[in-house]
Amino acid sequence: MAPGGKKHSESTAARLLGSGASGILELFTFHPVDTVAKRLMSNTEKIFGGGQAVGQSFGKLNQVVFRDAASKATLSKYLSLFPGLGYAAGYKVMQRIYKFGGQPVARDCLERHYGQSFTRMFGERNGKAMMHATAGSLIGIGEVALLPLDVLKIKRQTNPEAFRGRGLFRIVADEGFALYRGWGWTMVRNAPGSFALFGGSAFVKEFAFGLEDYNRATFVQNFFASIGGAVASLTVSAPMDVIKTRIQARSFDSPESGSAILRRMVQKEGLGALFKGLTPKILVVGPKLVFGFTLAQWFIPTFDRMLKGPGAGRQ
Repeated sequence: MAPGGKKHSESTAARLLGSGASGILELFTFHPVDTVAKRLMSNTEKIFGGGQAVGQSFGKLNQVVFRDAASKATLSKYLSLFPGLGYAAGYKVMQRIYKFGGQPVARDCLERHYGQSFTRMFGERNGKAMMHATAGSLIGIGEVALLPLDVLKIKRQTNPEAFRGRGLFRIVADEGFALYRGWGWTMVRNAPGSFALFGGSAFVKEFAFGLEDYNRATFVQNFFASIGGAVASLTVSAPMDVIKTRIQARSFDSPESGSAILRRMVQKEGLGALFKGLTPKILVVGPKLVFGFTLAQWFIPTFDRMLKGPGAGRQ
């Protein structure tokens, strides 16, 4: 799960089931906003400013966000924000299981082998928070293994023409390792992003609320800790996320390196382009992470009791 204390009474199966269930519900609630953010990040033209009328700017925004459904009814526009849902489901559920279930494992490993080193280097309180952050960073780097599902999801959201009627297995057979395009930028994004996510949450719980056992945080404490960690994570990783998204959004037969994209983006769009799509992501990060974190906190012990039988109580 998210940063917690040293003791973990829930079984591995309960943690996997709880994290997976939370990922599924998070997906269906927030996938449309994720699509909007990805389409804004992959857009290369200026939407607002440049002497355009306000109506014209909003017309461009409507076209960028809703694509072919821009002139359709509201329901059709909403449904158009669900492309690549199958890929998104696979990616989101596996990503949540991996991240929420893997970070405590990495943290426990660091504590066993390097706990005293963290304490000597950062102090007892700082060392505990830094251990959470470092474990999150290591897990974030390993997330590159799930990259093909993320690539397919983003292409369905931003460049559906790249599929040209091909199914999943045909695409995998045709493209092979091309599905890992952007893996370097993904690791560069995930390392500091996951560090800030888990570290920010841990620091809020440690220093704002003075918690010794992070698992005992109240709903309100978890709310603010999640917001602090997630906003820090999104801000730190935003430039790399934009580059990664543009690499992955391009057609399979028209690849381009991240450095070339970065160079052209800064020259033509300015440094502000590195933070495209950040506003909608920050606007949704609060309810999204509180939603996912709260459900995971509830699902995991619930599944644990179900797996242990009706006589099992809270530990």
